[in-house]
Order: sequence, then structure tokens, then C-alpha cells
Amino acid sequence: MTETPALIESDRFDNELSMDILKTLQADHSRHDFLDVAIPGVLQSMGGTLGGLVSQRSGKWTPECWVGEKLPFPPELVGEAFERGVTISADGWHAIPLAQPQRGGTMVGEPSPSSALVMRLADDMSRIEPAKSAPHTQPIADMLSAALHRIDTHDRNLQRIDQLSSVLRAAAQWQQLDDDEALLQRIADTATKLLHCERASIFLWDRRRKKLVGRPALGVQGKPLEVDDKAGVVGEVLSTGEAKIWNGNSDDDESRVNRTVDRSLEFQTHSLVAVPMCNPVAHFGANTKPTAHGREEIVGVFEAINRRGGSFDQSDAMLLSDLALHAAAAIHSLQTRKSLTDSRDRLVDDAASKTQLIGNHPSIDQVRKNAQKVAATDLTVLVLGSNGTGKEVLARHIHYESNRRSGPFIAVNCAALVESLLESELFGHEKGSFTDASQTRVGKFELANGGTLFLDEVGDMSPGGQAKLLRVLEDKVVVRVGGSQTIPVDVRVIAATNQPLEQRIAEKRFREDLFFRLNVVSLTLPSLAKRGDDVLMLANHFLKHFAYQIGRTVPILDANAKLMMLSHPWPGNVRELRNTMERVCYLCSGDRIGVDDLMLTGNSPLQSGGNREASFLSNAPATLSDATRIYQIAHINQAIENCRGNMTEAAERLGLHRSNLYRKMRQLGMPTSGEGA
Repeated sequence: MTETPALIESDRFDNELSMDILKTLQADHSRHDFLDVAIPGVLQSMGGTLGGLVSQRSGKWTPECWVGEKLPFPPELVGEAFERGVTISADGWHAIPLAQPQRGGTMVGEPSPSSALVMRLADDMSRIEPAKSAPHTQPIADMLSAALHRIDTHDRNLQRIDQLSSVLRAAAQWQQLDDDEALLQRIADTATKLLHCERASIFLWDRRRKKLVGRPALGVQGKPLEVDDKAGVVGEVLSTGEAKIWNGNSDDDESRVNRTVDRSLEFQTHSLVAVPMCNPVAHFGANTKPTAHGREEIVGVFEAINRRGGSFDQSDAMLLSDLALHAAAAIHSLQTRKSLTDSRDRLVDDAASKTQLIGNHPSIDQVRKNAQKVAATDLTVLVLGSNGTGKEVLARHIHYESNRRSGPFIAVNCAALVESLLESELFGHEKGSFTDASQTRVGKFELANGGTLFLDEVGDMSPGGQAKLLRVLEDKVVVRVGGSQTIPVDVRVIAATNQPLEQRIAEKRFREDLFFRLNVVSLTLPSLAKRGDDVLMLANHFLKHFAYQIGRTVPILDANAKLMMLSHPWPGNVRELRNTMERVCYLCSGDRIGVDDLMLTGNSPLQSGGNREASFLSNAPATLSDATRIYQIAHINQAIENCRGNMTEAAERLGLHRSNLYRKMRQLGMPTSGEGA
């Protein structure tokens, strides 16, 4: 059959139209701009005088792009053509449905809307049956459909990329927050911004009470927002593990919405989307679409309410699922950090409680006050005192009272390090730097980074070690043995010694420049014999500690044992006292501790020839006041004798001021000929 001139003429435009569409696609136009360029050529190729592309939105066919006079078109004709999937003509109108491309697994968001070409035919074309014109019109419609699908897919992908970028930026900010209320509020704010909705809320699942607790609390004043875990759309999400959408302007069932919440909040829900929040440990991945999750994985529900300017769709559910994934991770991360921080603080507090400076003697009070002042700084501290006076306890006390209390406390006994190993011990070494260096080792300075390094017995350090230590203290960097890279260290140094450093400097056995570097603040611990009643206070402390450790009742010191302890010289200081109390706790089976249980050796006013206490008691006067007076006189005389007549030192050992000592001696009838000296 011979084709009409109109159809022959239309064939001339097909190739040109195809090239025009391809060029327009290459120009990366939006859907609107593409239609403005392509539709006039499509109509001309098909012989249409006016018309355009109509799309179905909210159940109605509406023009998306129109060329020529805007005449009313027959929507019934378009609907019939789309339903039957064929071109239909009636009353001079021609309706050509655009094929809906199959939705592939990689597509995201909502599919393209249902669309059709509608045009008013020219007079010579209106008489042609649709079946005869189909070979010309259908390829053009298919080409237009494919082009629109490509543009829509490209636009959706760009939108998806922008959404994911926003989600990742928000998730990075969430990880910086340390307060759970602030975190939940920030998550909700992000959701309302990205989803263009009025409200967003996270419902955390309280499994025990079978409740969903709304956070942040958009709830009733004075109490949190709580709903049953089976109520409303959030209950559906919890039970199915799938995203759910409800739009009030559609055929969705009204009963799905929990209006009880609306009434309590004086709020009206018009649309909502809700997705499950899952445990990030059990499930974490980049989903391209919302999927069902096991009930055991779900920790809550993320809900967005009332989309501005429209209804929620699957693309909103997908975006909310992305937010829920990162929100669950941020919440879990914050909970883990807080749990670890609480555990760390408990451990630090427990360690700090074991390093208290126990005692009420004025000398200890002064040390405690000075330690409190210096703890707030990063000044280097030099602790002086005899062996066993508690130099490391004081160093730990300073550490746990400082801002570095959560950092490490590393103790090093410098006297125990031979010079050949000192540099490796303090500064570390690289693998293969010397024989037996089979692996890299981190030094004490690096281990103490952010905390405190305690250098005990620093006065016994070798000259070579002193020079290397001085360099690190000045430069605040270390270089491992066998390495070349400088490693900065942030360390607070506390040094201790029982050596007379000034004398060792004079003997050229200790570097003067190192002494000045260490001796920024100096704290001196008194010997135990000079601390008066602190002996009994420390003894009771150690008794409680060891009794608790071995699970026995705390034994009590009797009066004679107390007198013995107060008069004992304690050459080993607090260390000797601690060992004595530990021995007593294990060996004394009774509830009271006597003189014999102490097993003390050495000179005291109550000991002479192995048993001065027994001699004293056998010759003691009958009345308590006289016996007390004789003991006090003997105790004071012994203190003066031990101090070689130095009344100031004797008074300090007795826990008294010098003037108070003279006053006490006069009360006891003792000679005070040296008072004016």
C-alpha cells in the first residue's frame, strides 16, 4: 500500500529528531529543559499541531510540557491508552503511552512517573488509523521514554550522592558529641532538614517494659514520650523489621496512626515514615534499599513526621534508613565511650584511694598542701627523704591529683639500671639496633606520654645516664637506640632520691645542671619517728588493709603495744611499719595485739636488753597518773638523747612546738636549763 504524503514527510524528520535528542542528552539538561527542547520536534515528526507530555501525579493526568494552544485534552483517552499500552485516537486527539522501563537492581528512589504523549493531529493525519501510524510514532515514543528514563536516573543518582554526602558529614559531626541528649537532638535536627519534615524522633526500645521511649523527648511536659511497642506505625516497623510509610492524603488506613500521641502532644500527624534502627555490631553495611531486619538486631525506630509540601515515598524511607544506620552507630559509639570512661574513672579513683598521704602531723600536712599546689602544674618535682618514707606514694598522690590522672604512671628505679641498658630502658630501641634487639621496644618516656614518669633513686644514676636524661628533659623529645627519628613526648617528671645531692654535686658524682632541672619544686618527707601519733594512724590503716585482704577481723593494738610503737625508732620508716602490720595480721591469731606480737627489734624507751618493757611494767607505780608521768619523762629524755640535745629536733619528733615541749617539761618537773639557748 502506498503511504500518504504526510507519513512520507514525517519520515524525513526521524533521523534528524534522533540526532537532536542525542545532542540534548549530551548537554546534560534537566528533565524540564530537555522536554522544552525535544517535545516540539517530536510533535512535528508525528504530525501534531499542538500537545505535549502529560504525567500522572496524585492520581491525575497533568501537562508536564505543552506546545501550542492550551486546549483541554481528554484524560480518559490517555488513561485508556496507558492501560491498554497502545496508541489510541479519538476526536482529533492522539494518545501514545510511554513505556515504563523495568526497574533495575541498581536504581534508587522513586520510578519515573507514568507519562504519555498527547497531541492534536493535523487534518490529513487525523484520518489515519493508529495501527498504520504506529510504525512511525512508536519508535519516537520509545526513544523519548528511554531519554527521560536516562535523565531521571541521572538526576536521582545526583540527588542520592548529595544525600549520602550530607549523611556522612552529619555522621562525622555526631561522633564528636559527648552528651547523649545533644547527640539525639542533633540527629533529629539532621533528619528534619534532609527529609523536609516538621519533626523527627528516635524511639529506643525498652525490651523489658515493652515500651518505645521517644528521644529527644517531644513528649508531655515533665515526663518522656512513651508508647507501647506494638502501637501505631512504629509498632509495625518493630514487628516486621521493615520501613513503613503512611500518608493521610492517600488510601492508607487511618487506624495505623497512633492518635493518642497526637492528642497528648496537641499535634496533628498528616504523614510519616518510620524505619528500624539496628545494632551496628550485628548489622552494618551500605544498603541500596530498606530491608527487613531480625527482631534481635533492632534497638529502636527512627520516625519522621509531616513532610512539607507533599507525601513521603520510598526515597524518603531510603534516606531515613541511611540516617538510622549512622545514628545507631553514633549512639552505640557514645555509649561505649561513656562506659569505657566510667570504667577508667573508677579504676583511677580506686588507684588514687590507695595512694593517700595518711597522717595529721604538721610536717605531713605541709607536704600535702604543697603537693596539692604543684599537682595543678606540670613542674618537675624532686622528692627527698630516707628509704621507706613513701616517696613513690607521694609521687602517685601528685599524679592522681593532677590533670594527668587519667594518663599512665610509670615508675623506674634508676639505681637498678646499668648504664648499658639505661638508654634502651628509658628511650626504647629499634629492631636490630644491637645484639638481642629482636623487636622494636618502646621506652619508658613514650609509655608515660600524657602521664607521669617517676624516676626513683635518681641520685644513683650513672654519669652517662644523667647526661642523656638532661637532654630529654630540655628538648622534650626522645630518639630510640638505633633510630634517627625524634619522638616528642608529653611527660611530667617526678624524681626521688635519698642521697644528699648537694654533697654528691660537690664530689662530682651528680651533674649540677641536672639537679637544677629536677629541683624546680622540692618536697621533703620526714622520717616516721618524727611524725608522732601518725605511727598509730598508719598502723591502723595497714591493719585494716591486710585484715580485709586475708578475710579476718581487724585486730586491735593494746596500750602497751601502742607505747612500744610510739617509742620505736623505725629505721625502716613507713615500709618497716607496713611490713610489721602485715606480719601481725598473718601471725597474730587473737583480736588484740600485744608487745610480743609486734616482734620489734632495736632501741626504745621501753626496750633494753631485749625486754625493757617488762622491766618498766614490773617497777611501775600503782597509780595510772604516776605511771604516765614516768613514761612521759622517759619518752622525752629518749627523744632529746636521740637528737643529741637538739631541742628543736626533739620537739618536732614528739609532734610539739619547741615552746610547748619546754612547757610540758616544766609540768613534769624536768630540768629546762637549755630553754634560753
